[in-house]
Amino acid sequence: MITITEKARNMLRQHGAGNDNFLRIRVKSGGCAGMTYDAEIDDRKADDEKVVQCEHGIRIISNQESLQFLEGLSIDYSDDLISAGFRFNNSSNDSSCGCGASFALAGFPTLQTGGECHGS
Repeated sequence: MITITEKARNMLRQHGAGNDNFLRIRVKSGGCAGMTYDAEIDDRKADDEKVVQCEHGIRIISNQESLQFLEGLSIDYSDDLISAGFRFNNSSNDSSCGCGASFALAGFPTLQTGGECHGS
């Protein structure tokens, strides 16, 4: 399951998530620890993507390759002066870099895909 804090939910909505738009989360190679989360808001879902979860009206989509890295993911938003922005943390990570922007692989469980949003 993916957790989105209230602060992150509010910021995602300000950036257009919800209604007819999706929050796409993928995992890519990169960063000093090897892997990094990549997120964007889009109004289209690709053929290889599935709705993995719907939380408070925000539909999260991802591709099959990234699903195994999403279980246990927590999305927060920080408005501190030095490094404001979204924070992606996962307790299943084996390790992360010093700045927290990337992670190393561990024994991730596979996230089960969800369905449609009901209510907000």
